[in-house]
This record gives sequence, structure tokens and C-alpha cells, in this order.
Amino acid sequence: MSNDQRNVCQRFGAEYMPPEASQKVGISLGSLETVPLHAVRLIPENGTCGWYIYGGEYSTDADFYQPLHVAHLVERCPNIVPYLALPPGWRVLLAPDYEDVWFDGELLKDVTGSL
Repeated sequence: MSNDQRNVCQRFGAEYMPPEASQKVGISLGSLETVPLHAVRLIPENGTCGWYIYGGEYSTDADFYQPLHVAHLVERCPNIVPYLALPPGWRVLLAPDYEDVWFDGELLKDVTGSL
């Protein structure tokens, strides 16, 4: 899988930063069947790799995201796996026959607005 991840990073001119299989993502498992699929990578902290993944519309519900080890994404959300080595600050939007991948520097700002 790392070749696919390297290719995605090269295609978008991004640094290759794969997460560890033991790290966790925040994922809305109940929304994954809904399109589009959204993924954003924030700065990793507290054992997470920084990725947050959901389908359809975002929700502010406290239980919207569940923790899931990166290793389980191959089974639970295989479409996102090729993009996992994109570094913090990247966003991915996937739908049938549609891909949008871009860098969003706002994701790297802390609550004070500093980088």
C-alpha cells in the first residue's frame, strides 16, 4: 500500500508522512456509506495520526467520531488508504468518479490563530 501512498504524495507535491498502524484516526463509522467522503489531517496528538474521516455532512455531536486504529482502515474505509501519507494540513474529498485533494493551511493553526 505504501507505493500508492507515495504516488499520491508525489502527485500532489506533498511530503510523505505515513501514519503508524497503531495510531488512531477519528472516524464517523455510521456515516461512511454517505457521499462524499471527507478526510482532514490535523496535527497528530495523544496517539492519533491527525486524520478525521466522515461521510456526508459534518456533525458537532460529541459521539460523531469514534477512535479506530489506522491498521483497520483497509477493512473499514479502503478508499481513504492511498491518501493517508499526506501530511497535516491536507484535505481529501471523494465521491464516485470524483477526487479533490488540497492543502489547507488553516488546519495547522492553533486556537490562537498562530502556526
